[in-house]
Amino acid sequence: MRVSVNGAEHELSSPPLASLLYALREELELTGAKAGCQQGGCGACTVLVDGEPRRSCLLPLAVLDGASITTVEGLGAPDELSPVQAAFDEHYAAQCGFCTSGFIIAATALIDRTPKAGREEILAALSGHVCRCTGYIKIVSAVEAAAKGDVRPDRVEPSFEPEEAAVLIPGSPA
Repeated sequence: MRVSVNGAEHELSSPPLASLLYALREELELTGAKAGCQQGGCGACTVLVDGEPRRSCLLPLAVLDGASITTVEGLGAPDELSPVQAAFDEHYAAQCGFCTSGFIIAATALIDRTPKAGREEILAALSGHVCRCTGYIKIVSAVEAAAKGDVRPDRVEPSFEPEEAAVLIPGSPA
């Protein structure tokens, strides 16, 4: 099975019915796509296959011969984030990070397809992605910023200072 992953050609030795997620994590040691529900319902394993977001836990390798696959590792580098990655950083859109790569991949695919995507398009593109830590507010804000081009990847610097939280509902942590 021959595939291109993040621009590099690979000859996979995993069995043809093994999932793409298995090959990415175990054979290629790319751990950005996460093994969440293993049923395609959470979106944590989402990758781009020929430019389209797909749940890697559901894709057998047999259908991917010759495919071009992009994982979150292929979108940017620590010192050169993609616009969506930078927006997630600027808007503090990740908490534990388990679901983050799936959201970033889905948002990247949306913005590639629909560069000025509006809120409804963003919500539709992110539906089916589950985050157990957040109320999705910062995730949606980050994708809106990336869609508007209101993000500066070159200004992102690692920071461990907490952001001042906006209280949207008095008495609620949201």
